[in-house]
Amino acid sequence: MTIIGRNKPALGHLLDRRALLLAGGQGALLAALSSAPAFAAPKFLDDPFSLGVASGDPAPDGFVLWTRLAPKPLEAHGGMPAEAVAVGWEVAEDDAFRRIVSAGTAIARPELAHSVHVEVEGLTSYRRYWYRFVVDGIRSDTGTARTAPAAGAQLDRLRIAVAGCQHYERGLFTAWRDISQQPDLDFVYHYGDYIYEGKAAGPSAESKVPVVRRHTSDEIYSLDDYRQRYALYKSDPDLKAAHAAAPFLSSFDDHEVENDWGGDLDSSSTPPEVFLLRRAAAMQAWYEHMPVRRGQFPRGNAIQAYRRLDFGRLMRVNILDKRSYRSIRLCEKPGDGNCVDTRDHPDTMLGETQERWLGEGLAGGSTWNVLGLGGLVMPFDRSAQKVPTNGYDNWTGYPDARERLVRMIADRGLKNVVIAGGDSHMFFIGDLPSRRGDLESPAVASELHATSISSNSSNGLPIGPDPRLATNPHMSMIHDQRGYLLCDVDAKKWTASVRVVDQAFKPGGVVSTLARFVVEPHRAGVSRL
Repeated sequence: MTIIGRNKPALGHLLDRRALLLAGGQGALLAALSSAPAFAAPKFLDDPFSLGVASGDPAPDGFVLWTRLAPKPLEAHGGMPAEAVAVGWEVAEDDAFRRIVSAGTAIARPELAHSVHVEVEGLTSYRRYWYRFVVDGIRSDTGTARTAPAAGAQLDRLRIAVAGCQHYERGLFTAWRDISQQPDLDFVYHYGDYIYEGKAAGPSAESKVPVVRRHTSDEIYSLDDYRQRYALYKSDPDLKAAHAAAPFLSSFDDHEVENDWGGDLDSSSTPPEVFLLRRAAAMQAWYEHMPVRRGQFPRGNAIQAYRRLDFGRLMRVNILDKRSYRSIRLCEKPGDGNCVDTRDHPDTMLGETQERWLGEGLAGGSTWNVLGLGGLVMPFDRSAQKVPTNGYDNWTGYPDARERLVRMIADRGLKNVVIAGGDSHMFFIGDLPSRRGDLESPAVASELHATSISSNSSNGLPIGPDPRLATNPHMSMIHDQRGYLLCDVDAKKWTASVRVVDQAFKPGGVVSTLARFVVEPHRAGVSRL
C-alpha cells in the first residue's frame, strides 16, 4: 500500500490552530474534541454504514469523504454508544482497490452523531477514484468521485445534475436512481430541501396528494429530532446510490430548518432568541450529514454555506446562501407572523458581505459563471393563476436585491452567467430580464430552475401546457412534473436536458428526457433545441 500526500484527517480527529481560532467561542470545545481519546471498539451486529457513503466539493487534488456510523439508524444515537470510534478509509485508482493511493483513520465522535468528514488531498487532478470505509472489519459500500481539473486547465466538458426538494412522504426518490445511473457524472448540485421538517402525514384520504410513506415522528425541533429525520431520508436506497455515484455540491434552503425561515426569524411568530435554538440544531445536523469541508463547520447557530469551486477554466460555481442573511420577508397573506407589509430601506437576499464576495468572484475569467441559487430569480407574472399568490419567499419579494444582481452582471459585461437551482417544485427555464418591470427586455443571464425530486407543487393543473407561459414571454418552459436537470457543458454551449419521472408514487417509475435547452457563453439567454 502506498500513501501519498499528507491527508488532513476528519475534523473530529484534528483541528489546526487556525481552524480553532476561526471557531471563536467554540475553540475550547473543539480543542477538547481534537484530543485523542481511548477509542471504543464496538462489535456490530447490524451494518454500521446503513446511511451509505458520500463525497463532495471536489478540488484539483482531492475531495471530501463522508459517512456516519448508524447500525440502527432510527433509534436513539443511531444505535451507537456515546464513545468515539476509529474508522478507516481508503482511496484507490480502481474499483477493486488493488491500487490504493491514499488511506488513513478518522474519528467518528458522538458529539457529531458519529459522522466522519475526511478531506483527502494529494490526488491527481481530474481523475476518477474509488473510496470506502471500514470499521470492526466491516466495509462500507464503495463510492466513486472525480477530482476537479487543475487550476487554469482547459477542459473539454463537464456533466452535472441539478436536483433537490425531496419530500420523503410525497414521492419515491426514483429520480435519484436515474441520476446514479448517468455515466461520467462530474458532480451533483443539490440546491436544498434535503429533508422536510414537518410531522408525519395523516391518512391519505385527508391529503390533497398521495402519501407514499410517512415520517416517523412529529415536527422536528431538537438536534436528535433532526438527526433522526436525516437518517430516515438517507436510508433511502436510491438517494444512497446517487451519493455513491458522484460528488455533491451541497446547499440548504428552508426545510432543513423550518418552512420559509430567513435570518433569525421563522415564518410564524416565534421570538428570534427561541428560533435560533432550533436553527442551531438544524445547522449542526445539516453539517453532520453533508459531504462538506471544515469551512462549513457550524459556529454558534450559523454556517457559512456560500463558497466557490473552480473546474479548470471551463466553469466557476458560486454556491450561494439565500436564507441566512436576507431581510425580513414581506407578508404573503394577512395574519402571517415575523413579516412586514412594506420596507423602509432596500432589501437584501444575500447580505452585503456575500453580495460583495459574489461580485469579486465573477471576475475570474471562466467560460461559465454559475450561480447556485435556490429560489426562482426571474420575475414571474402570476396573473393567470387560479389561486393568487405573491411568491414573496423568492426573489419577487426582494426586488432591490434582484436589481443589484442584474446590475452586478451587466456592469461586468458578462454573458456567461447561468443561474441553476430549484425550490418551486416545477421546471422554470428562461431568461433573467435586464430591465426591471420589462419581461421582454434583453436577457442578462440564463436561468435553469429544476423541479423537485418528489415534493409536490401547488400548481393544481394537470401535466401539460401551462397557461402562465403566455404572460411570461421571458420563459421558455414552465412544467409541473417530478425530475431533475442533466447538463452537458463545454466551451461552446451548455445543454440542459429536462429529465422527468412519469410517476413517483410507486416503484417502477420511468425517467425520460422531455425537452432540451441550450445556452451559449457569448450570448445570455436560453434557446430550445
